[in-house]
Amino acid sequence: QARLVESGGGLVQPGGSLRLSCAASGFTFSSSTMNWYRQAPGKERELVAGSTSGGGSTNYADSVKGRFTISRDNAKNTVYLYMNSLKPEDTAVYYCNAVVRGRPGVVYNYWGQGTQVTVSS
Repeated sequence: QARLVESGGGLVQPGGSLRLSCAASGFTFSSSTMNWYRQAPGKERELVAGSTSGGGSTNYADSVKGRFTISRDNAKNTVYLYMNSLKPEDTAVYYCNAVVRGRPGVVYNYWGQGTQVTVSS
């Protein structure tokens, strides 16, 4: 059974930093695309950063480029989101997402429970 558990959220002042972690289990982590999404109150969930299987390619939302970094440790089945120069508009619940390929043509999407990030003075 696939499971994603996020941690590392909290309250931080503008300009501060946080590291989010997502521990994965129940599927082949190394061959899965891992993403971080976020959802602010009253807004749709948006893709923040993604890492293809093996970490060979990453992508970022324009709003976080140069400030956030996604990385993965396939030996620990964990994906991280390093967030620097945080802004109040980064306040949201952050979700870990795994895109797992099953049989040909079958793709599974798994989600964590989310972790709250609040940027405020």
